[in-house]
This record gives sequence, C-alpha cells and structure tokens, in this order.
Amino acid sequence: MAAEPANLSNLQQRVITGILGGLVFIGAIWFSQWTFGALFLSLTVLGLMEFYKLVSFKGFEPNRSFGILMGSGLFLLVFLIQTGFLENRYLFLLPPLFMVSLVAELYRKKAQPFTNIAFTFLGVLYVAGPFSGVILLGFPADATTYSWHVILGTLLLIWAADTGAYFFGKSFGRHKLFERISPGKTWEGWVGGTLLCLGASYVLSLYFTDLDVFHWLGVAVLVSIFGVLGDLVESMLKRSLGVKDSGSLLPGHGGILDRFDSLIMVVPFIIAFLKIF
Repeated sequence: MAAEPANLSNLQQRVITGILGGLVFIGAIWFSQWTFGALFLSLTVLGLMEFYKLVSFKGFEPNRSFGILMGSGLFLLVFLIQTGFLENRYLFLLPPLFMVSLVAELYRKKAQPFTNIAFTFLGVLYVAGPFSGVILLGFPADATTYSWHVILGTLLLIWAADTGAYFFGKSFGRHKLFERISPGKTWEGWVGGTLLCLGASYVLSLYFTDLDVFHWLGVAVLVSIFGVLGDLVESMLKRSLGVKDSGSLLPGHGGILDRFDSLIMVVPFIIAFLKIF
C-alpha cells in the first residue's frame, strides 16, 4: 500500500513536466526562428553534457569542452547559414576545429586518448548532428524564411506514436518487440502507435500545408519505424553503461536523451526523405 502514493507522485510529475514542457516547446517553435534556435541550441549543449557525463561512468574521459564547442559551433553555423546571415563557406571552419581536438588530446595526458577522441566525436554525431538537422526542417525547399510546420508536426507525430504505443501496448500487448533491450515494448503497441501516427499525419496535412498529404504520411512512416528504434538505441546505450535514465533534468521523464531519443534518430531520415522526394 505504501508504494501507491509514490507511483501517483511520479505520474503527477510526468504529467506536469509533459504539459509545461509541451507548452514551452510549442511556444518557442511557433513564436520565431530565434526562440526556436535558442531552444534547440540549449538542447544541444545540455544533451552533449548529458552524453559525456554518461560515458564517464565507465571510466572514459571524452574532451567535454571541445565536444560542446564543436556541437554548438555546428548548430550555430547551420542556423546562421540557413537564416542567411552567413555563407556556406563558413562550414569549412569545422574540419580544422575537429583536427584541433585531436591535437588537444596530446596535452590531456589521458590513458585512452583515441577512445576519448572517439567518444568526443560520437557525442557530436549523435546529439549535435540531429539537433542541427532540425534546423533544415524549419526552412522548407532550401528557403531562408522560417516555418514551424514541419518541426512541430514531426514532434506531434512522435508524441502520437508514443501515445498510441503506450495505450495499445497496455491493452493488447502480448508479443515482445525487443525484449533484450526493452522488455516493456510489444508489437501490438508498435502497431497501435503506427496507426495513430498515420491518422495524425493526415490531420496535419489539412492544416500544416508546408507538406502535402503524401509527404506527411511518409514522415509518419519514418517516425513509426525509426522513432522506436531511436528509443531502443538509447536504451542500449544506458544498459551498456548500467544506468536507468540519461539524466534527471526533466522530473518524471529523465534527461534530454531520454526525452528526445526518437527525434534524434528520426530527423536524418526525414531530411533525406524530404530532400530526395
């Protein structure tokens, strides 16, 4: 009996954090390109800090300062180029910065220099790369005019897929989807999340007109497949490091990587789909 209040408190935390976080996100994405940029730059920095803290639990020592500098630099360069404040040629600043991080490892005198370098770059690739990619979703057809339709629509589809998977899984879940990594996920839950995501994409196509119905359905398919794979990959990372949550920044939800694992995985696929088709 004593466990019930704790469960209720945790549920309340999740609901309150979800509502407040959702309002902040929707507001920042909708209001202007600058509030959107500030929001996702913050996520990039916090996500990198969280990633480097996680891998340090196993004794690895990535170069946090250079990793955060490279990740935030990548985000800012993509943002300023996409908004028309810088030319594409400034992206050539990144390769020298990457090389400097290799030289910096000479002076850190750590036991596993190349492992540390690998984890430093992995953080930039895994966290900063997708968050920088979100910028491209805000500027359809290579335009320099910001539009929030695709960004917010993608987030809504991820939430729809998660919601459908949760309720269908609780009600009908029998067959494990990937028991070794995430025992709670079921095929029935995935089917339910996919159906709700597809239905939501059709509704979005009626109101968010930056994409037509074909492209919204395509985005929904990608979210349904790679969103859950992103969740599984992040769970694999946490299991390999022996931790339950990636952080504690979001009460009831864990950390940045816990909350945005699906978005991190799915963004590169959405960009490729929209640019090619």
